[in-house]
Amino acid sequence: MASLLPLLLLLCLQSPLTTSLTLSVADYGAIGDGRCYDTSAIQSAIDACAAAGGGRVVFPSGGTYLTKTLNLRSGVVLRLERGSRILGGTRRGDYPAEQRRWYVVLAEDAKGVGIEGEGTIDGQGGAFVERIDGRKNVMVSWNGTGMGCLGDECRPRLVGFVGCKGVLVSGLRFVQPAYWCLHLVRCEGTTIRDVQIKGDWDTPNNDGIDVEDSNNTLIERVRIDTGDDAICPKSSTGPVVNLVARDCWIRTKSSAIKLGSASCVNNVTFSNINISTRYYDPSWWGRAEPIYVTTCPRDRTSKSGAISDLLFINISAMSENGIFLSGSSGAPLRDLRFINVNLTYKRWTNYSGGLFDYRPGCHGFVKHGTAGVMVEHVNGLVMENVKMKWVEENGLKGWDDPMEFRPDSVTGLALNGVTSYVERL
Repeated sequence: MASLLPLLLLLCLQSPLTTSLTLSVADYGAIGDGRCYDTSAIQSAIDACAAAGGGRVVFPSGGTYLTKTLNLRSGVVLRLERGSRILGGTRRGDYPAEQRRWYVVLAEDAKGVGIEGEGTIDGQGGAFVERIDGRKNVMVSWNGTGMGCLGDECRPRLVGFVGCKGVLVSGLRFVQPAYWCLHLVRCEGTTIRDVQIKGDWDTPNNDGIDVEDSNNTLIERVRIDTGDDAICPKSSTGPVVNLVARDCWIRTKSSAIKLGSASCVNNVTFSNINISTRYYDPSWWGRAEPIYVTTCPRDRTSKSGAISDLLFINISAMSENGIFLSGSSGAPLRDLRFINVNLTYKRWTNYSGGLFDYRPGCHGFVKHGTAGVMVEHVNGLVMENVKMKWVEENGLKGWDDPMEFRPDSVTGLALNGVTSYVERL
């Protein structure tokens, strides 16, 4: 596995600020009453700050700033003081014509940008629920000709950095995203630290952090509580390389850590992560896997992924399902290490288990007994000091083996200190 030292040095040295200039959105006419749109005033402050060489644009405490899409510029950091809130608009006209630019806050091709402080960015996700449904909320769809999205996935994301270098996101609360929360696309040198993400557990596609085609990324001391995938490295036009996620807390009813769907990912470390996952209705993608890794193609038109050099160290999880490691024929997962991993398996919902979820690609749903760790099509798997505990209350119905793998598809397997036991209550 490649050394992480260059990445950590880069992230420690980067700074999004080049000047000490500070501008307040109030001085540009922002009212902050949560009813009137403050977009023009806020954007004027951002543009003036960028024109002056960069600095901070401050949202004063106590204000609730309703806005259409805000365009963040190079050298500008938004600072939300404690008690301030950016409120995303809920009308189609609040967002640009192109679906790819539907964000409450968007930075494109910018350098030295960021968002910091002790305030909140609120996507008003509840306003996008068309009908509450116990299986999965039915969401508003802005689907139209040429939107590039399908069905009820046509909703705005919360914050996006696209093609940016030197990004810092620090200290904030991100709540109620209508779709994905934090989205990095083709970014270089990003730090996300000390933030809280709170999504709606009944709203689909409430991903916490999606790292797409982005390199040299550090995620640390982040708390994610959401209904969909929590941390999701993925690729569409380029690889994801050099990602570190550490000292994080995750609760979800989908997959906590998910890599896959034809992605190319290399040199990733997850360390000191506390995970809690639970089952939900099968219409929901993800079956409470604490860790899910696959190279399966998304559909018949796409190629398999290439995922290698993954390290999971000091991981603890309480889950209703096991770890899922599934390469594909001709595209195995390569060089995976699990060190000091404590897995507690317990059933506390009434949703059915015994299903492998390959969606969206490969095999769809496959009925199968539930294993603590499922492994297939892997070249190089090391497990050291991995403890699996099953909590038995009313039997272990649905659970099968601690580990399941087909010997003809798994090579380079090394197990040291792997234990499994049942705790009867």
